Amino acid sequence: MSAIDSLSSLFSESAVFERKFPKNNSKIDVTEIFGANVFSDKVMKERLPKDTYKALKKVTEQGAPLTLEVANVVANAMKDWAIEKGATHYTHWFQPLTGRTAEKHDSFISPTSDGGVVMEFSGKQLIQGEPDASSFPSGGLRATFEARGYTAWDCTSPAFLKEDGGGNVTLCIPTAFCSYTGGALDKKTPLLRSMEAVNKQSIRVLRALGNRTSSRVTATVGPEQEYFLIDKKAFDQRIDLITSGRTLFGAPAPKGQELEDQYFGAIKDRISAFMKDLDTELWKMGVSAKTKHNEVAPAQFELAPIFSTTNIAADHNQLVMETMQKVALRHDLVCLLHEKPFAGVNGSGKHNNWSLATDDGINLLEPGKTPHDNEQFLVFLAALITAVDKHADKLRAGAANPGNDLRLGANEAPPAIISIFLGEELTDIVENLGKGKKASSKGQHFLNIGVDTLPSLPKDNTDRNRTSPFAFTGNKFEFRMVPSSASISGPNTILNTIVAESLDEIATRLEKAKDINKEAAAIIKDAIIKHGKIIFNGNNYSEDWVKEAKKRGIPNIKSTVDALGAMNTPETVKLFEKYKVLTKEELHSRYEVYLEIYAKHINIEAQASISMAKRQYIPAVSKFAGCLADTIAKLKAAGASSTVQKEHLTKVTGLLASAVEKLGELEAALKKAQGISEAHAKAVAYRDKVFVAQAAFRADIDALEAITPAEFWPVPTYAEMLFGL
Repeated sequence: MSAIDSLSSLFSESAVFERKFPKNNSKIDVTEIFGANVFSDKVMKERLPKDTYKALKKVTEQGAPLTLEVANVVANAMKDWAIEKGATHYTHWFQPLTGRTAEKHDSFISPTSDGGVVMEFSGKQLIQGEPDASSFPSGGLRATFEARGYTAWDCTSPAFLKEDGGGNVTLCIPTAFCSYTGGALDKKTPLLRSMEAVNKQSIRVLRALGNRTSSRVTATVGPEQEYFLIDKKAFDQRIDLITSGRTLFGAPAPKGQELEDQYFGAIKDRISAFMKDLDTELWKMGVSAKTKHNEVAPAQFELAPIFSTTNIAADHNQLVMETMQKVALRHDLVCLLHEKPFAGVNGSGKHNNWSLATDDGINLLEPGKTPHDNEQFLVFLAALITAVDKHADKLRAGAANPGNDLRLGANEAPPAIISIFLGEELTDIVENLGKGKKASSKGQHFLNIGVDTLPSLPKDNTDRNRTSPFAFTGNKFEFRMVPSSASISGPNTILNTIVAESLDEIATRLEKAKDINKEAAAIIKDAIIKHGKIIFNGNNYSEDWVKEAKKRGIPNIKSTVDALGAMNTPETVKLFEKYKVLTKEELHSRYEVYLEIYAKHINIEAQASISMAKRQYIPAVSKFAGCLADTIAKLKAAGASSTVQKEHLTKVTGLLASAVEKLGELEAALKKAQGISEAHAKAVAYRDKVFVAQAAFRADIDALEAITPAEFWPVPTYAEMLFGL
């Protein structure tokens, strides 16, 4: 090939790449676009009459009732704003127990007597909607023939506009979703209730400690989102990924994450283009996407936002997951949110950074200059230690789903054992307080880097422990166990409620005390003595910790089926009803729904495994075995040795025969599980029989992949998917 031909070929390939992945060199003015699609406080100030704006602020900040008169004015302003930005429809955007979001779109049009239309949107339409609830899981809170479900405007979370690839713009109104009788059918309603519970008890503690300025305490969250990206062509060839979100088969790639070269590595152009578009879409909807980077596993990434109130953070995280998947498709990518899409490499979680903040800017989980001088911080820290130890099983239930069963305890995921990491110095302080000793901070520490041209750096009083499921990180607790595909509403509802209980008990003691300082010290001491066993700063992955946790009486709940049981006890009912977060019926409904979802997930995985085996793997391997047999026959006819080929054929046919036998066992286990009606027994059968049979079957198929030529293998391999971007 001549030099001219080579250059021509190069330019041609570049043109193809440019057409497929066009450069997006347009400059983004983040300050201009951020929140452009949000009916924000700023927009309301500009568009609402002063009296209406003040009345609405009383509703959102003080819990005052929302009148229809105020709602009508707000609805009209919201409609005009949305139409100016291209919207033709609105939807009550809600979060059913599926863990995803739901929406039914209605246009603003209303017919006129002359055959035309006008654009209308009333306060009644803003406040309440009536979607058909019959197809959403309810766990017995309503019967299928009772289709009514109601959506109610959550005015504490701002309305926003969603734009899709087809140019449609829809006004989205965040709403709660409940049954005709008022039962919570969604994730948002109990979350809002739990936020109110922790606010009420926090204020009591603050008042007892002498705080007279703070009037509201809000649980705040910054949820980090991990995810995988793979090429859409590879995804489209994998029935397991399409139907279940994870690879049910796959031999290990020659390289995994052992070189540790992916984490924080340079971001490839194709991924960077996706991330740029993702940031832009999220910023327009007011989602404060802050950090983006390569994660530990190949093809794995992370996005982290700035903190916001738990309610808004939960709404935003749903938008993050949805937008990731939509934007990925525009780049011929698929975003995988499953907790363990690939065996043998790092799984994905959602690090739930949780804290408590007052309306006048105090972070209640932030120490003063030295932690031992900060009585308020230590009292709230005592509440957290008490809550997590008393209710570790409930926190584990809040992080339970089928994908997390595969993730917990391996490749940088926390184990199924709940414990708290405080760091060396803070642990030393609280342990001394527990012993009645005077605690003293060692003061400011500096890291001496040992290079003259670099300055010494201040050292935090707490290190980070990536193995801990519940770690204190300076001014917040990081609950690292939350599943990547799940809504954060469930875990935070539980966390808020158990902390509210601890704060309630502390407030009662302080309110009765004659000497507040002495009682505060006694509260901290009692918390460490009774509940300090939950503190562990070591390696949570080690077998020694498993043994030690058992000695301490800390539960090690390894499966979703067992974890969910913690939410179905009289103790749990008493707790959640006391703080008006969930009723007995609402709790039981969730227990039933989540058991059913678990069984359905394993059922889908088993059916996908069977389908892939019968339609892809067994035919492909049989074809290869036939080619080997033909080769052996030809070698024999030629008088040549066929020893190697015979050994290979024996190995292939042996594994194939074993796989077919295990396939039969999987089908039998599946059929038996499908015939069970009681929810718990059904889930147990899927866990102990179907899942186990599928894993055994997978082992043979993966072994066959390792010895079958690439041209015969019917689906993309781990190496192709993880390193094909």
